[in-house]
Amino acid sequence: MKLFTVFLLGSFIAFPSLRAGITVGRYDMASVRDASTLETKVIEDWKPVAKDASLRSKLIEITVCEWWSGQKVRLPVCLLAPEGKVCRNVLIENTGLQAKITLPTGAKLRLLKEHGVGIVYIGMVPITDMEPVGQLHLQMEEHFLKTKDARYTPAWIWGLSDMRALTAAIAETEVFQPTKVMTTGGSKRGVATAASCIADDRITAMMPVVAPIIDSPGGPYVEGTINPRITEMNEEFLAKMPSEAGRNAMIVRQKARSDERLTLEGTRKAGWSEAEITAASSLAWEVCRTTNYLDALKQRGVDILYCEGSNDNVSPGLIELGEKFPQLPVYIMPGGQHGGAKEAGFVKPVTSQPDVDDNLYAFAMHHFFGTRRLIEAPKLTAQWDKERHHLNVTVVFPDGTEPQGNELFWSVNRHPDYSMQMEFDPWTSVPLKKTGKATFSGEATIGDEAMTLDVITVHKHGEAGTTLTVSSPEVRLR
Repeated sequence: MKLFTVFLLGSFIAFPSLRAGITVGRYDMASVRDASTLETKVIEDWKPVAKDASLRSKLIEITVCEWWSGQKVRLPVCLLAPEGKVCRNVLIENTGLQAKITLPTGAKLRLLKEHGVGIVYIGMVPITDMEPVGQLHLQMEEHFLKTKDARYTPAWIWGLSDMRALTAAIAETEVFQPTKVMTTGGSKRGVATAASCIADDRITAMMPVVAPIIDSPGGPYVEGTINPRITEMNEEFLAKMPSEAGRNAMIVRQKARSDERLTLEGTRKAGWSEAEITAASSLAWEVCRTTNYLDALKQRGVDILYCEGSNDNVSPGLIELGEKFPQLPVYIMPGGQHGGAKEAGFVKPVTSQPDVDDNLYAFAMHHFFGTRRLIEAPKLTAQWDKERHHLNVTVVFPDGTEPQGNELFWSVNRHPDYSMQMEFDPWTSVPLKKTGKATFSGEATIGDEAMTLDVITVHKHGEAGTTLTVSSPEVRLR
């Protein structure tokens, strides 16, 4: 299957096809939905799950696409459903490349067993680990350099993978007949979550976790174009790390990210202009930049909930997000990190926190069954009297929601996005008190060392046996 450069998003969204010579990655949705090109290989046909006979599973391998002439991308897909039932609601998730049955846990298992939600897992890993291992990412970079087409990027293929997994599921007509489809996943899988939902109007909800929303994850896509001060800060941070194992883990992480990206030297050698280099650093992630498609998603009636960490440099730009899109439903976990080696100091990875699993269950119960409501983004007013060292915060819920748990968090003198120090900035908290209808207030004393003050409020709302945690935008006071 070859995917041509036609981009459909329910109704066509117009935006410039060429920006400084760089073409935005696009999907041919007719090809995406064409089950005849899946070239499905059945590894294990439908049968009861060994550990739970009330569930059934099927394991297949599919062709995601022919990325370029002669290079097909094939990935395993695991399908799960209740025995003897047709799934009208489907959740798309991701797993590793091993061709094996993946049994869900936590919220996903509850949704499958208790509520009959079909689960579709597709193998998704860094491009460096995909077949042909050690070569695919280099060929991807070569095609991007040659064509200046951002379809040759990780974000593009990750998004397509989720969509093709849905096509494979729908082909199982006796098991999957979805009227509602939700995507979810963390990090690269969060990129896939957003990219697939933006492009494919078969998908009706998305919950990306620790995924970029408004800015590029981990730094510009062209290595070597980041602010030199950030590079200097990161080198200083690594040099001062007390743990050699932690330092090595950070270096390995950075190399893994760099291996999937272009280099400044490579782009210049290919004859790219400075404008093209700048454009590519951003447009490589355009397919998953939800903030550029909010109007179209709203028109489709798509439910959205992002779960982010305040200390995650894969989801930068949270201050800008709050300024430009305060209405976007989001849970920013104060102190939440992307994840990494404990030796490096990563102790609060967002994806493994109970709040996030609870959110998945609550969000899915709202979207699939309407058993609970979502919460409109709260409006935050914060006043910082530097002379009195006093912070006063008021939060109002425009929809009248009154969460049972409410807390004020703050962090002083935060380090800039993309710096390693930012991932370890400390946060402090105090409870908020109800001071009126759907209104909560709090105050704190701030030390005189503070030059800037970041503020987030967090709210837990229980309803219909579920708990949904949301936050205000992150606000920076100066």
